[in-house]
Amino acid sequence: MIIETTKTFDKQYAKLNDKTKNIYKSRIAIFKSNPFDFRLHNHALKGKYLGYRSIDITGDVRALYTVKGDIIIIFGFIGTHSQLYK
Repeated sequence: MIIETTKTFDKQYAKLNDKTKNIYKSRIAIFKSNPFDFRLHNHALKGKYLGYRSIDITGDVRALYTVKGDIIIIFGFIGTHSQLYK
């Protein structure tokens, strides 16, 4: 599995506090071993983010990704529920 990020994701990630960044790193480790681990609450999105899936980072922070081919995962967005779904 190859994980890439978009420029938008990188900008949003840079604004996160250090604690959330560390939690993100641990969630990505879980994601790499099992993208559908129950702790991630991985689910498909509709509407504005049709074609993306969401995983939980913290209680309110989500990371949105899409799949390109069989092995490339592209994280496009990260933020709180209210930042992403306004």
